Amino acid sequence: MTSEVMPSYGRADLAFERGEGAHLFSTDGKRYLDFAAGVAVNALGHNHPRLVQALTEQGAKLWHVSNLYKIPEQEELASRLVSASFADTAFFCNSGAEAVEAGLKLVRKYQAETGHPERYRIISFDSSFHGRTLSTIAAAKNAAHVAGFGPMPDGFDQVPFGNLNELRNAITSETAGIIVEPIQGEGGIRPSNSEFLKGLREACDEFGLLLFFDEVQTGIGRAGQLFAYQNFGLEPDVMSLAKGLGGGFPVGACLATEKAAVGITPGTHGSTFGGNPLAMAVANTVLDVLQDDGFLAGVREMGELLFARMVKFSSENPGAFEDVRGAGMMIGLKCIPPAGEFVAACRDAGLLTVPAGDNVMRLLPPLIIDETHIAECVEIMGQAWKAVSS
Repeated sequence: MTSEVMPSYGRADLAFERGEGAHLFSTDGKRYLDFAAGVAVNALGHNHPRLVQALTEQGAKLWHVSNLYKIPEQEELASRLVSASFADTAFFCNSGAEAVEAGLKLVRKYQAETGHPERYRIISFDSSFHGRTLSTIAAAKNAAHVAGFGPMPDGFDQVPFGNLNELRNAITSETAGIIVEPIQGEGGIRPSNSEFLKGLREACDEFGLLLFFDEVQTGIGRAGQLFAYQNFGLEPDVMSLAKGLGGGFPVGACLATEKAAVGITPGTHGSTFGGNPLAMAVANTVLDVLQDDGFLAGVREMGELLFARMVKFSSENPGAFEDVRGAGMMIGLKCIPPAGEFVAACRDAGLLTVPAGDNVMRLLPPLIIDETHIAECVEIMGQAWKAVSS
């Protein structure tokens, strides 16, 4: 059967009709443990009662008015994100790519506004991922993503991830800022360390640059803290958020310090749908849950247990993984066989995972999982490994 949907995705022959907590149920009635979470989006799992209530209550009142008017729910979410972070101000949009675009524009605008319009170039890192717009694929420079879409927008210089010497060598009189994922997601769950990120902070301070953290995947509890930068003892100037912020409802945000946002005035940037009442009602409720007493501590506890179980699985099944890495509910399993084979075998056995670069299978479970879900994951992975290794 052919489909009229544009063939831009390599989809599995699988469709779901409902979800409950950490599980999905396919149209043919099969139950799956969802450790993909919509690629780190369904932070609170499926059909979370508080999110359902927030969406239905707001849906019965008001959906969209545009940013020509004040949106009280938007004011509330901005205040809460600012209070919980380094930032002084927040811009709302609909996706991670839009949040990154807003941040890239903000970095350039800051330099122009402070007397350095010649500073427009932004340093990025190999194996990064920042979205699928022209400027975000130009920043990441992934050959598979840029092929056929050239010429790429100018203004991005890429250096090896984790290499401070190469980073400093790349800074010129035209450099405006640095964009980095604290933990690379699509690149294969490649974590930074405090020394590297502090080196970026020091270089930005020394040369008058802005430090931009792309936390679209790592933010909103995924790395064990509300924001991943809080694990490293430093603060960026700009940060992009999305994915888990809406718990499945499309929403993105760009956070910044007052200094970094100095050039943003009425008319400099905008979004028709960004910050609409529906998205804001859901995102505020996501924050309510994440800020409940003990919630993030539980994420860290379960993340440590999941990591330990994966290390144990690796030692008990030689030939499966050559590395286990990550933080919180963001685990990367660097496979020895092709990762795609392991992902498919897990799916056939009832476990949903996510492939990534560097031959990695990602585990990105909902933040609500407990020990029983982790035990179920290990059991299904064992079945999958037997299929792959036989």
